[in-house]
Amino acid sequence: MHFVIRRLEFLLLSLWAAATINFMLPRLMPGNPAILMIGRFKGQISPRALHALELQFGITHKPLWIQYLTYLNNLVHGRWGLSLTYYPVPVSKIIAESLPWTLGLVGVATVLSVFIGVMLGIWTAWHRGGKWDFFLPTVSTFTAALPYFWLALILLYLLGYLWHWFPMAHAYSTGMTPSWSFAFIRNIVYHAILPSITIIISSIGGWLLGMRNNMVQTLGEDYVLFGEARGLKSNRLMFQYAARNAILPSMTGFAMAIGFVVGGALLTEVVFSYPGLGYQLLAAVQNEDYPLMQGLFLIIAFSVLVANFLVELLYGKLDPRTRGGGPH
Repeated sequence: MHFVIRRLEFLLLSLWAAATINFMLPRLMPGNPAILMIGRFKGQISPRALHALELQFGITHKPLWIQYLTYLNNLVHGRWGLSLTYYPVPVSKIIAESLPWTLGLVGVATVLSVFIGVMLGIWTAWHRGGKWDFFLPTVSTFTAALPYFWLALILLYLLGYLWHWFPMAHAYSTGMTPSWSFAFIRNIVYHAILPSITIIISSIGGWLLGMRNNMVQTLGEDYVLFGEARGLKSNRLMFQYAARNAILPSMTGFAMAIGFVVGGALLTEVVFSYPGLGYQLLAAVQNEDYPLMQGLFLIIAFSVLVANFLVELLYGKLDPRTRGGGPH
């Protein structure tokens, strides 16, 4: 329990630090969202209208500490300002609409790539020295070194444009109305296959190689050799003895991967015109949409911190030595 409390305290402190940095950065930049908004109209605007826009974007001339308290209150209540790109749509609404697409595509593809890569890494290490131990790591080294953007374009050209196996863009077919019908869900899955394949191919190699190397080192440990001498079954020895400890170094990387899922694979969503958070982030940068950038950066930071917190709890359960506290 003491370990959980310490980790929770660190999480809350980190969340507060991320929110504070997110508050300070836009105030260190020149200009403000209201001025940028006015500049789009290429004309004059009255001071009264300018003041009204400043209030909409939460810009005041009050002391900084009052602005900070107001910012924290708005943050907790989901009032994250208005987007310049989609004015006057609230930032929170844009994130709420884009987040499910990113989680559904990038999240599922990332979890699948980690699972497949780890399982293949365990299997190749267990059969080290064989033909598959030579073939799979070789292929994994090649795929891990491929530029992601290049791989996405190649697959898009071959499987989408040349052979017409999969659609080339968007999350669902034009003309379809979003619903929970089987036809619409099937259409979403069909559109997600090609970008998912791209994510899995580009990332599975790193997980396979990392897990294989950890597994090979673990197989030489005394407790594994002792279990083998006792005549334990291969599956029990492979998973409960070797893999359980070999996977520990990969847990931190998995936490970071899951955390950054919320940011979306930017290149994936751009290449395939997928309406996720990564695509929105690109639009925000291109349009100097500071309120939307703030909201997206905050979501990414929060997701990474929460993912690390959950994985640290799991890590502590798998390896009690990491909990600290000294001997009992």
